[in-house]
Amino acid sequence: MQWFWLVALVLFIIFEAATSALVSLWFIGGSLAALLAAIFGAPIWAQVILFLAVSVALLFALRPLMKKFVTPRKIVTNARGNIGKNAIVTETIDDLHGKGAVKISGVLWSARSADGSTIEEGTIVRVTELEGAKVCVEKKEVTL
Repeated sequence: MQWFWLVALVLFIIFEAATSALVSLWFIGGSLAALLAAIFGAPIWAQVILFLAVSVALLFALRPLMKKFVTPRKIVTNARGNIGKNAIVTETIDDLHGKGAVKISGVLWSARSADGSTIEEGTIVRVTELEGAKVCVEKKEVTL
């Protein structure tokens, strides 16, 4: 039975190394525990129970911790931080001719209209999305 657990251990290590999904990390620990039990002469049923118990314990103990470190975090860049902000049109936005600019927090951006309409200079707009180096804007509703 020692050879079985040794082969299982090696296969789980290879499988884990080939993927980054953390699918067999806990089985590596379970196989190692069962291999040690086999070396010390434990019966097969005890080896299997030890394999399952250690694997499940490692699954519940390590999975949340590993997901925290492996899952990429979304980082809002400076440009993405402009979405939802108000801006003022500094050059008339005309999508048909590919012209238009807005000023957001003192920075000049090329702009286009979110709905394709022409927006006149001096209009207050809201940034709806970012497309490369251009911002898409829509007219802001002015309420009194």
